[in-house]
Amino acid sequence: MKPRHRWMGLMLLGVLAMTPLGCGDDNDKTPAPEPTARIRVVHASPDAPAVDVYARGVATPLFADVEYGEATQYATVPAGDYVIDLRATGASATSAPAFSTGSLTLTDGASITALASGLLGSTDGDDRFRVLALADAFGADGAGQARVRIVHAGADAPAVAIDVGDDGSPEVASLGRFADTGEAGVTLPAGQSLQVGIRLTEADGGARVTAFTIPALGSGASYYVVATGLLAELPRDAAGFGLLAVDEGGSAALVRQNPVVFALHAGPDAPAVDLGAGGAALATDLSFGNLSAPIQVAPGSYPIDVYAAGGLEAGDAPVATVTTPALAAGERYLAIATGFLAPAEGENGFGIVFERDGFDAAGSDALVRVVHASPDAPAVDVGVVTDGVFGAVEPLSGLAFGDASDEGGVTLAAGTYTLGVAPAGTTTAVATFGVPLASGQKVFGVAAGALGGGEGRESFRLIAIDTAIFPWAAASLLPN
Repeated sequence: MKPRHRWMGLMLLGVLAMTPLGCGDDNDKTPAPEPTARIRVVHASPDAPAVDVYARGVATPLFADVEYGEATQYATVPAGDYVIDLRATGASATSAPAFSTGSLTLTDGASITALASGLLGSTDGDDRFRVLALADAFGADGAGQARVRIVHAGADAPAVAIDVGDDGSPEVASLGRFADTGEAGVTLPAGQSLQVGIRLTEADGGARVTAFTIPALGSGASYYVVATGLLAELPRDAAGFGLLAVDEGGSAALVRQNPVVFALHAGPDAPAVDLGAGGAALATDLSFGNLSAPIQVAPGSYPIDVYAAGGLEAGDAPVATVTTPALAAGERYLAIATGFLAPAEGENGFGIVFERDGFDAAGSDALVRVVHASPDAPAVDVGVVTDGVFGAVEPLSGLAFGDASDEGGVTLAAGTYTLGVAPAGTTTAVATFGVPLASGQKVFGVAAGALGGGEGRESFRLIAIDTAIFPWAAASLLPN
């Protein structure tokens, strides 16, 4: 929590009048303590700016410069009725507020977490901005447990089920938007990281939406865990759907979704394969040119076992084992199984190439990355062929087997292009492809297959993977 999030010494009800001095026992009476309450603010509105928080009628903010994903410490204020005004950070105290609550009654001894949620830019009653005044009244903890109050503030998410352990058996069957699990909270094991799955409710089919790895909770501690952000945004984006965990002291941490991997089979001489980790199936019967369904795992690095299709279930030994790089929360990755199972001299053997989805935010243009995954092709330049003349695109040039162009992508206007692949440093394309690109597409172009052909080997081609949709989709483009 930033130091600027401090209570500014606000006294809203003035000083108490002193009892006049007199005779007798009345002189020994101590004035009753002033009734007080506590309040803090959690900013969980993904489209709202940083805000200053005011009690109406007072020129000094209760809290200053509270940004999305932050929580303040508690401020102790006189008990009473308040209207809370929110203004963009730095706005004049006399300016019109961006939002005002109705009257909030803070009773003596009350402790309130004011949760800013919803979308400030929306006028739709289902997702528009609001402040949820949540009374802190956590239940008692058992030994080795923590108390967690889960709040659904995902502005574009439907009602969801909460599955602690991500085992397919939700503990919370249905939690509607802007609802929570109640003042007492729910108990969760302390001292260990937890997998938490977010699923559709049973009425909506019960499918798994996403999952999170929650860091170890403190024994006897109490937390708010707020589902916030937008499912429509990328998990790595600032406004992407995540869990905001807030402890009693006001420390807040945004937990990103577990990483997702899409596996592409691009091994020219490999049969259909199964992929597994620790005996668990990740993808089965994946054939050349096909892309797996999304595979979501906890953050970390994993050995991936590759089996001939059916071999995982049959208990066969893997034909190869490849260790992933560190997979980070909030990220999506493309894992390309490529290389020859039976390489000739000088050819590249079987392995897996990992690439992060790091496409820059795009406007109306398309973004393209190229990955060289053809195990018998030399280093190549990729370019545009215009009137039969090949022109290399510099950011897509000089790629050797296993290399990829910059993860931000190259911007191309929407349209249909003739893309050519030429040995690096030459101007004669060995293959050309007709590639249609639509506005907003973000495409991996994977050069795959055996350039030299050969019996039992899949031929050279371009596999286009569209990451602008979810799940991703792959299409094979054969040379012209």
